[in-house]
Amino acid sequence: MQDSPDQPNTDGYFPEPIAARYDEKSAERFAPEILDPTVDFLANLAGNGPALEFATGTGRIAIPLAERGVTVHGIDMSAAMTKRLHDKPGGENISVEIGDFATTQINEKFTLVYLVFNTIMNLTTQDAQIACFQNAAAHLQPGGHFVIEVGVPRLRDLPPGETIHVYRDEESQRDYDEYDIANQGLTSHHLTLEENGEWEHWSLPFRYVWPAELDLMAKLSGLKPHERYSDWNQEPFTSDSENLIAIWKKPDD
Repeated sequence: MQDSPDQPNTDGYFPEPIAARYDEKSAERFAPEILDPTVDFLANLAGNGPALEFATGTGRIAIPLAERGVTVHGIDMSAAMTKRLHDKPGGENISVEIGDFATTQINEKFTLVYLVFNTIMNLTTQDAQIACFQNAAAHLQPGGHFVIEVGVPRLRDLPPGETIHVYRDEESQRDYDEYDIANQGLTSHHLTLEENGEWEHWSLPFRYVWPAELDLMAKLSGLKPHERYSDWNQEPFTSDSENLIAIWKKPDD
């Protein structure tokens, strides 16, 4: 159901038209070589306790994690995306609260809170990103972990004076990031050639973050640095890494 002109869209950046094709558009993220180590990593951190996913989406991570025996809850802004999660086998048992994951509260404590696939950058202000860390800390049991997966800003790839980084240029798919360096902003543009010969254009705003900035947000929220890697296979994070898996721990009482 679409929102009426007098009623704002409550699905954030993922309304029905985007939700309908989200899995297709991100099919590479469902590949076993990406999904399996992600789920293994998160299941190991969750242990015998429940896990909370910020931005559950269509259940790419939540469903296989639940299949591993982890009790998974979620928070997601998009009812359209959540409906697709609940329509999938195994998804009907995953409880999802509709709301902003930076501020929405669930009356339960978790051994693991996680936020993957660059979604921390969907929060487009620093205050909102800090609130996300504070919300994660509030939901964690003592000794629990908060995990974020996010790309490292690719500013070194930009020639002087340029703001566009093209990372896919194929016959039917073109993707590029447009940086607003002065305001630490990024707009991700996605163009897909449809069967009718027209290009579909979808853009998504982000606020990119640096690893040190994330550590400071964690410190402000009472969380301690635990580990960080460049991928879910636990390869070391280095100055050349393009991706960051960062883990913070809530101190034991």
